[in-house]
Amino acid sequence: MAKDTTSEKKSKKKDSAKKEPNKVAKWFKDLKIEFKKVVWPSKKTVINNTSVVLAVVVASAVLVGLLDEGFLTLMRLIYQQ
Repeated sequence: MAKDTTSEKKSKKKDSAKKEPNKVAKWFKDLKIEFKKVVWPSKKTVINNTSVVLAVVVASAVLVGLLDEGFLTLMRLIYQQ
């Protein structure tokens, strides 16, 4: 097994430094290509989905609030003795 000389080590560092920008540039090019493939939803779909999410959040909040009040009332009845 031969050891790397300092000149070989320097050339390896230069090669790896040269390859890095190509990888980054390729990544951005691929990213641009993928963004072109994205099918963006219509305004109607976005509004519909948003309203469904908001309705579920409000219903969940009301349910949790009612459960909280119910358990609070139950605890007051138990510890009132």
